[in-house]
Amino acid sequence: MRALLTSLTILSAITLSSAAFAASTTTGTIRAIDAKAMTVTLKNGTKYMLPASFKNPGLKVGEKVTIAYETMGKKHQATAVTPVMH
Repeated sequence: MRALLTSLTILSAITLSSAAFAASTTTGTIRAIDAKAMTVTLKNGTKYMLPASFKNPGLKVGEKVTIAYETMGKKHQATAVTPVMH
């Protein structure tokens, strides 16, 4: 019984920790880009941290983008930012 409870506790911890880093995507219009702080903010006010390796492909304020990101606590870490083609 004790081994079963320990196994279930470990399995629950793994499941919950992987949910904390779940990948998501969103589409929106850029309100601000801060190259120094390495962030992009969408018009809805959500701020995304850009990876250190991010090279801006010419993104501009007012441009519609799709952002792939992971939520870590209350922060959104972008893994990819791509312009939406019209």
